[in-house]
Amino acid sequence: MYMICIGEGAIRACLPALGGDQFDNADAVERRLESSFFNWSTFFVSMGTFFGLIFVVWLENNKGWGVGFGVCAAIVLLGLLIWAAGFPFYRNQVPTGSPITRIMQVIIVACKKRNLKLPGSPEDLNQMSDDNAKGLEVLHRTEGLQFLDKAAIKIENGARGPPWSLYNVTQVEETKIMCRMIPIFVTSALGYMPVSIILNLTVQRGNTMDTRLGAIVVSPATLFVIPTVFQLVILVVYDRLLVPLLRRATGYVGGVTHLQRIGVGFVAAVLASAVAALVETRRKGVARRSSFVDSPAGGEPMSVFWLTPQFFLLRVVDVTSFVGLLEFFYSEAFAGMKSIGSSVFYCMLGLAAWFSTLLIQLVNRAMRRGGGAAGWLDGANLNRSRLDSFYWLVCVPELVSFMVYLFWARRYVYRNDQRVAAEDDKKTIPSAAYVDGI
Repeated sequence: MYMICIGEGAIRACLPALGGDQFDNADAVERRLESSFFNWSTFFVSMGTFFGLIFVVWLENNKGWGVGFGVCAAIVLLGLLIWAAGFPFYRNQVPTGSPITRIMQVIIVACKKRNLKLPGSPEDLNQMSDDNAKGLEVLHRTEGLQFLDKAAIKIENGARGPPWSLYNVTQVEETKIMCRMIPIFVTSALGYMPVSIILNLTVQRGNTMDTRLGAIVVSPATLFVIPTVFQLVILVVYDRLLVPLLRRATGYVGGVTHLQRIGVGFVAAVLASAVAALVETRRKGVARRSSFVDSPAGGEPMSVFWLTPQFFLLRVVDVTSFVGLLEFFYSEAFAGMKSIGSSVFYCMLGLAAWFSTLLIQLVNRAMRRGGGAAGWLDGANLNRSRLDSFYWLVCVPELVSFMVYLFWARRYVYRNDQRVAAEDDKKTIPSAAYVDGI
């Protein structure tokens, strides 16, 4: 299990960044291709999930676990060989040192210089010379977070001074970029909670419902095929139909800005929680009327496909927020920190799962009363639980996090303009800092 975690962590952090590095942002055509890359990357990851849920599960059930794991190992090896075959053709970014070290250095030096006054002109701050760039992306000073600018204040008549005493504007701007992304990171983790909560309870809810599809009995464990299929379809429709239409209407490369796309996912997450609450209320009502309250093993006269609407909304969350956040963290991270941007994204997903667990624990403790009364989600019998109330409760932090997200998103300063370059000259709009009310 630990080996799988190590492999997953390395692949998920590096592959999106490696793929994104193959596109040149200075070229208008490649900018559009990069916008589609993250959609199609997620599409093929979902294809792998679909393949595993159908074919690999069938192998393990009919041929044994050994055969199933062997096929998985062979497929991973094949993917590794195909990836390695592309070595001569990849655009590789030259390593430029640890960006995390540079960020910590800037913060520490800014704290040391907290009592100094900023110069009247930004040009008086320490700038990065062409000789010292060494493949780094040269950034220009932006407004905001001026406290960090103090790390670039020249002292002693422009002398550099001892180590860890002076840094340039580019290093300061790298730190500003990461600081501006922190509120988006935290609010997005809160906004992604319903995905973890609803999917984790899918099998338990499915076990209590009618799983027949005509003459076919559907295993609750295979219900995850439904949201996977939804995601595949929505990704294709979004990339091939919606993005071109939105691009012509708005002028943005991706049809909408990254933060607008993520915001749509927030709305879908709130709706998914509300729909899950309504369906759960109906399911419990059917169980009471059919005398199945104390029969949690299944058989309720309510089709398991009532869960389909919430699956659809969850896949909308993935197509908008999931892909949007991945593209946002990659595009906003500076050169040399792209893979860390992807890692931050997956850390956000892990944090969302942790928040979900914490919320369940807090609610159970708060709702347990004297005399041994159970919490809302205690016990194995969902018919005796308050899962419907819990889903309504989830809507509250979702709405709060969405409002906080809107506050920070409207103030976020993009590093580059996301608008489409003019078709007649194929020139991109110069890189700068742009404010785009989300």
